[in-house]
Amino acid sequence: MKEENENNSRRKFLKFGLLAGGATIASIGLQKNIMGETPASGEKIKVMTPDGKLVEIDSTHLEKSGVDLTAYNKELRDGIAGKKFIKVIDLARCANARKCIQGCQEAHSRQAPVEFLKVIKMKETELSAPYWMPQSCNHCDNPPCTKVCPVDATFKRKDGIVAIDSERCIGCRFCMAACPYSARSFNWGENWGIAKVKADGDASCISPGENLSNRMGTVQKCDFCPEMTSRGELPACVQSCPNGTIFFGDANEDVVSNGEDTFRLSELLKKRGAYRYLEDLGTEPRVYYLPPVNRQFPFEEDTVKHNTTE
Repeated sequence: MKEENENNSRRKFLKFGLLAGGATIASIGLQKNIMGETPASGEKIKVMTPDGKLVEIDSTHLEKSGVDLTAYNKELRDGIAGKKFIKVIDLARCANARKCIQGCQEAHSRQAPVEFLKVIKMKETELSAPYWMPQSCNHCDNPPCTKVCPVDATFKRKDGIVAIDSERCIGCRFCMAACPYSARSFNWGENWGIAKVKADGDASCISPGENLSNRMGTVQKCDFCPEMTSRGELPACVQSCPNGTIFFGDANEDVVSNGEDTFRLSELLKKRGAYRYLEDLGTEPRVYYLPPVNRQFPFEEDTVKHNTTE
């Protein structure tokens, strides 16, 4: 069942109740300084040394930032009650405009070559036609990344989002190795996201919905833009796509929208023969793809360097 969004807007999605509550995926970094004078707790944590060796240290040897973010971390872990976020990508609409990547980069203060969202050239066989396929974190219901994290820094929220708590992240990159979708990136660069935290450690200036995951030395990825959804907006990639390729919604309410077109989720998946990428791995992704049939745009190569899977 297809409906027109009342205000025909890519930005607002409030009528479907997606944004009740103010969840955050704000994440603040963890410094890995050794504090020899601190009494040992007896709790052992596995970490990787710079030369690649796996060692165990006492948990008290991980010094946390002086910023008090207890309330923010609770919201980070809980997510939005009663929601189950989901994304649907219509491959027939994708023309590799790369506006979704641009919007994601701006929303997360990312710079090339790091991209949380990629558009991949796909071709199933020698005789079949190529097509473009946007890929990012799949926010799996059975995520292998959460199982290998030694400090519980990456975890599954109740609203379906797989999040990263950079307060805990020690940069071991086990989750990057475990992810079959290569959806995670390590931040080697500048620390942009913490700029709003005052020098004296006062975090009162931070909005609960604001993304603060840009911490050097931690792992980052697509986060379903909860800082936008908490303000009543669709994720950056959905807003930025000029062709309405990406739909976002709540599986509990059985509805998804790209801001202009709205569909009953269950009917859309059945009628269009939806599938999940590498579903045979048992990861149970929360991103569905609609096959590239009856394409709206002819396939055209571009001059931008891109990945290819053939």
